[in-house]
Amino acid sequence: MKNTESASIQVIDRMAKLLEAIAAAEPASLKILSAETGLHPSTAHRILASLVDNGLVERNPAGHYCLGNRLLGWAGRVQARVDVRREALPVMEALRTALGETVNLTVRDGDEVVYVERVSSPQAVRVEQVIGGRAPLHVTAVGKLFLGFDGQAAALDYARRTGLPAFTKHTLTDPGLLWEAARRAWECAYALDDEEADLGVGCIGVPVRDANGRMVAGLSVSAPIERRRDEWVAQVMAAGERLSARLGYRGGQPGRTRA
Repeated sequence: MKNTESASIQVIDRMAKLLEAIAAAEPASLKILSAETGLHPSTAHRILASLVDNGLVERNPAGHYCLGNRLLGWAGRVQARVDVRREALPVMEALRTALGETVNLTVRDGDEVVYVERVSSPQAVRVEQVIGGRAPLHVTAVGKLFLGFDGQAAALDYARRTGLPAFTKHTLTDPGLLWEAARRAWECAYALDDEEADLGVGCIGVPVRDANGRMVAGLSVSAPIERRRDEWVAQVMAAGERLSARLGYRGGQPGRTRA
């Protein structure tokens, strides 16, 4: 078992070396890549063939290797995340100053939201998500918005796939109720977390959209449930709209959910 794991890790290391070498000298021949990485030509060729099959590397008519379009797509996602964080900070700081509560920026990664930025409140929150922390979509305000954006079929598929585990007695564990909450949240352009992830903590979340109208992130305010105020919704929504505008979005409120 250990030998198999070691071999798998070794292959990944070799793939990384080949990709680095291609990036430094593309288009690059097999001879150059073998020399730069120290890999035997047959080994390099075998790994490169797999990278080509997976779209991570392309081979031009001369037989030389270049980085593939699939890598460009991944790089674009990373760059978009970096751009969102940079553009979000002044908006988040202004919202924190206005409300006096913690403001979070989250993005989606599969069936979870990931906290990529946070501006903390001077008032302690009972539970604060750390940067890099994760939570299932169905227990967060922003997660419901992502589900609403995806539409009913995708939301119900998420429910089947995950089983909707309960985090508190308030967690939505019924697929129909979850979809109704997600649909309503997307149509209203904001969502609430009513102690669904952590007892005593409530959130208000809004979508953040890019120039193409896609929901690429969510902005949320977390506070002890007794401090959260309904009148904050308009301010959080305005902050989300400002951030979306900074990312190039020129639309109005989010459109209808997809069936």
